[in-house]
Amino acid sequence: MKETIFQDRQEAGRRLGEVLKERSFPNTDILVLGIPRGGLIVADEVSKALSAPLDAVVCRKIRAPYQPELGIGAVVDGKHITILNEDLVRAVGATKDYLAKEIAFQEEEIDRRLKYYRGGRPDPRISGRSVIVIDDGIATGYTFRAALEGLRQYEPAWLVAAAPVAAQDSAEMLKSFADEVICVSTPAFFMAVGSWYRDFEQVSDEEAASVLQRSWNRHPLVYEASA
Repeated sequence: MKETIFQDRQEAGRRLGEVLKERSFPNTDILVLGIPRGGLIVADEVSKALSAPLDAVVCRKIRAPYQPELGIGAVVDGKHITILNEDLVRAVGATKDYLAKEIAFQEEEIDRRLKYYRGGRPDPRISGRSVIVIDDGIATGYTFRAALEGLRQYEPAWLVAAAPVAAQDSAEMLKSFADEVICVSTPAFFMAVGSWYRDFEQVSDEEAASVLQRSWNRHPLVYEASA
């Protein structure tokens, strides 16, 4: 597949939206879920393209001891599903005590962010819908995998993993956890996600929350409580 450099997350989202519009999903009741923070900017453009509601699924990287940029797993919101890369856990010497404290910290951060983003709104309904999960890029795929495994427990009709750019092996791995994996570009030599964007500025919590609020005004959510 041709390698692509995106101007920014908005352009990447529009490009991804064009690809997704060409797909047919088993259930036309579609819900778009962005992984904050950068993934929400991409997902917002997809939501517009598909005329579908948008919400967030919050995943947090489990950081390696003394190497916070290295992810050795992930935790996802809802039931706090935890996924660990056991090979990396052993390689970096992460103890059970360290993992317990790090996972608890990330669970608290997930709950804090969801409260901030949703402002007390209930979870959107997942069951029976075609759910498209989006991030701004897929590197190791462990955060994305955690999101998919957590969402699968709510029995969506169809579960899609989508991103503008992904490492080939990670996209392949996610096929075991999603019904479909859709990417605009899967470069042979991946590097970091930011390498595929000219503008990859960090997204603030305030911006992410604002994106969600504007989207809810366009496309009201159907909540789990009303299912």
